[in-house]
Amino acid sequence: MAGRKLPALQATSPAVLEALARTLRLDEAERAHLLNLAHAADGSNVLTRPPRRTPQWKAHRSLQWVLDAVTAGPAFVRNGRMDVLATNRLARALYDDVCATPHNQANPARFNFLDPASRRFHPDRDTAADIAVSILRTEAGRNPHDKDLHDLVGELCTRSDDFRTRWGVHNVRHHGTGSKLFHHHAVGDLTLAHEGPEMTAEPGLTLTVQTAEPGSHSEECLRLLATWAATRDAVAAEK
Repeated sequence: MAGRKLPALQATSPAVLEALARTLRLDEAERAHLLNLAHAADGSNVLTRPPRRTPQWKAHRSLQWVLDAVTAGPAFVRNGRMDVLATNRLARALYDDVCATPHNQANPARFNFLDPASRRFHPDRDTAADIAVSILRTEAGRNPHDKDLHDLVGELCTRSDDFRTRWGVHNVRHHGTGSKLFHHHAVGDLTLAHEGPEMTAEPGLTLTVQTAEPGSHSEECLRLLATWAATRDAVAAEK
């Protein structure tokens, strides 16, 4: 919905919203964002209801078992603010740069815009930055009263001119499938496909699994990454 001017949405009927979406030729992510904005404007405006803080979430044991059972690729759970909430071993290894600095708070959006290491980790950094902003923008439409989201966006707008410029474009997107190029400091470049369905039992959370094309150089890099992670964990356990 970049650069598009929308009419006032208060008390707009679903039929009118659907017609507007068709007229503007919105894709599925943009259409969902329009409906979310309409719901937020319909008697529950952020000006009349204070933003709420999201309660702390922790993975239940069976979910962690599921993550740990994925051994051929990184797997993790994130929320709409891009906070990484639970991981398997390969995800912790792949996103080692993201988690290495406590100030990143295991949040790839904060890492992308506030940590210089992101330019090494994401060779296609502009695409990674656009994706991060569009995910946050989508979440802002879906959950406009999230105090933690407000705080994160405010921090990034204040500290990053790049984020502030991209945030003003108003792009939204669904990020359920695709591929990304990474550069890991221990194993080099690897391209990983990902699938990220929303969790039915935990609305607002996404379970992402990443994998490499069979027989590819990236698959070999994932095997090397698994060995690197196991060695690192074994050394840490001995300390």
